[in-house]
Amino acid sequence: MVSDKITRLPFEGNDVYMIDRNNIMIIYGDNPSTMIPELFEKGHILEYIGGDKDILIGIKPNLVVEKPSHLGATTDPRIVIAIIEYLKAYGYHNIIILESSWVGADTKKAYKVCGYEDIANKYDISLIDLKDDIYAGYGNNPTINICNKAMEVDFLINIPVLKAHCQTKLTCALKNLKGCVPDVEKRRFHTMGLHEPIAWLNKYLKSDLVIVDGIWGDLTFEEGGTPVFMNRIIMGRDPVLIDSYAARLIGYSKDDIRYICIAEEIGVGSTDLSRADIIELNHGEVGIDIGQRNAKLEYLSKYINAKDACSACYGSLIHALERIREKGFLDNIDKNVYIGQGYKGKDIEGIGIGSCTRGANIYLKGCPPSAKDIVDFLMKYNI
Repeated sequence: MVSDKITRLPFEGNDVYMIDRNNIMIIYGDNPSTMIPELFEKGHILEYIGGDKDILIGIKPNLVVEKPSHLGATTDPRIVIAIIEYLKAYGYHNIIILESSWVGADTKKAYKVCGYEDIANKYDISLIDLKDDIYAGYGNNPTINICNKAMEVDFLINIPVLKAHCQTKLTCALKNLKGCVPDVEKRRFHTMGLHEPIAWLNKYLKSDLVIVDGIWGDLTFEEGGTPVFMNRIIMGRDPVLIDSYAARLIGYSKDDIRYICIAEEIGVGSTDLSRADIIELNHGEVGIDIGQRNAKLEYLSKYINAKDACSACYGSLIHALERIREKGFLDNIDKNVYIGQGYKGKDIEGIGIGSCTRGANIYLKGCPPSAKDIVDFLMKYNI
């Protein structure tokens, strides 16, 4: 089990944590208008950005396809609105949103469908379609072609979605910058096996701040279809550390995603969660909304006995069961799996997930545990 430290801020008082590269901050909920200001205040983000109000701030969401965020594929526009409102309130006025959807998808249509046209009109923000931009090559062996506008940004806010990927297993902070390369380069990334060019892209194009949309994500596919409500926003400065943490949240280790390890090897960041301060600002709220009902989620949920479960904890369990299904062991689960605050102080004949189920015959502590910890636990004790 990972030995990462969980440091909780007190719910009362004026304690603050400066965001440094060893910090990961998490806030649970689904109301970005309050969550983002709290993250920014506790992280002293204005101090980190600096006092020059004329710098060009670029916001890079994930708009891979033309689908609204609740379907699990794209960045929730409410997060972007909250960031813009916070920055503008403190005088930062030179803000752009930049993206290039996947090959075959229309970025301008994605901006419209996903609610970003409305943002641009309301806040006088330019929407940059990087498919229309020129580009230049950086580095050698390999050379990576990157769109010029992305390289012109003074402060880049990278806002990926926490979701699985059909080829790389995870798409989060590091892979989200793939939307800053031209379509011809996107195709070449695939011929190069994705992992190495993704890592090197992040060597040349740096994320100054990563804000992970973990409100809705997807269980299996980068283009949505099996959305899972994970009920959180995650913030940090090191995209390698963020992705190492994100991998665990959906049931993988960093070693399962090769581009994370390559990025560490070439100096983009650290994978060492044991030296990170993982700061949770609050607890998840009771209430399950696992997403739009579909056959896969219904199938996975039949293994779960939930009672007053937090959506953050329940989402971790759903991801864990899908990872176990991918390994071919899901139907080997032979005991009931219990989760939720409704089991506090009760004896349980079966397997408990989360600290609320400590009365079970065997239970996994954590509030919430990561999907990777759940996978390891169930594989050891239940299969």
